Amino acid sequence: MKAPRPAWLTEEAGQSDMMRLECPFCGIRDETEFRYGGEADLAMPQWDAADPQWADYLFFRDNRKGVHAEQWCHVRGCGQWFRILRDTATHRLGGEPEARG
Repeated sequence: MKAPRPAWLTEEAGQSDMMRLECPFCGIRDETEFRYGGEADLAMPQWDAADPQWADYLFFRDNRKGVHAEQWCHVRGCGQWFRILRDTATHRLGGEPEARG
């Protein structure tokens, strides 16, 4: 027996399974319209920080399982950046999207 499709997948006939994101400016769109911008809550080091601190900020992530904040840009739409909460295990979106300035 086939497992039911999660609610975050598109339900329109003829489309492949894909995540849909809600742009706070344009509404719900397919993931192909967006570009992932990384984790949203990383603190940038001071400009005069040592190389190991910059390497840690630029290249290393915890890659934890569960809900975390992400930045996304609606590149094939309004071009605006926004922040969402996404569960990395299920891809379920939680909370309201927040516009980024």
